[in-house]
Amino acid sequence: MSKFRKDKHQDEQNKLSEQEENKSEELEQNEKNDADAADKSEAKIAELEAQVKDWQDKLLRKAAEFENYKRRTENDQFNLINYAAESFIIKLLPVVDDFERSMEHIDDIDNNKSVKEGIKLVYEKLLKLLNEQGVKKMQTKGEPFNVDFHDALMQRKEDSVPPHTVLEEVESGYLYRDKVIRHAKVIVSEESSSDDNQMTNGDSPESSSENEK
Repeated sequence: MSKFRKDKHQDEQNKLSEQEENKSEELEQNEKNDADAADKSEAKIAELEAQVKDWQDKLLRKAAEFENYKRRTENDQFNLINYAAESFIIKLLPVVDDFERSMEHIDDIDNNKSVKEGIKLVYEKLLKLLNEQGVKKMQTKGEPFNVDFHDALMQRKEDSVPPHTVLEEVESGYLYRDKVIRHAKVIVSEESSSDDNQMTNGDSPESSSENEK
């Protein structure tokens, strides 16, 4: 009987030991599962954070693109309104040129005084109309050559003026508001041999003529 009790006690001990071992293994497995779950959660969080950053970057880019589009649209609208008459004015300038050429020789023509005065009056009204629309004629003679406003047709030696000075205007230049709509065609004084070959805006009359070609 004593042996039976010992065996039974031993069996109970074995069962308890096995149960504890199973619990330990189960605990280890649970801890491992928890660790795996934590790793997966961290990976998922990192993935979501990356997605959020990506969407933020896309949103910022879209916002910048929209601002650029808005600015371009506003500029286009401004130019459309502000320079709406530009093409018409450019077509009108040759008419002004014809008037000016006629005015240069009008006194040489043996003609009726009233006709001369009529031509002058029409010319003055035309200039006034252009001025009211924001068109201004450039003042070029005696000015330093500037490629932004002038187109040099040729150079001429002139000792009485500094090099790169506009000597003569062949065709008038015009500004429409703040925009050059026609460069003035001019004749420019030659540079001296001691000159440093520097021009306004770093350009020379020669380079201006070549660029126009």
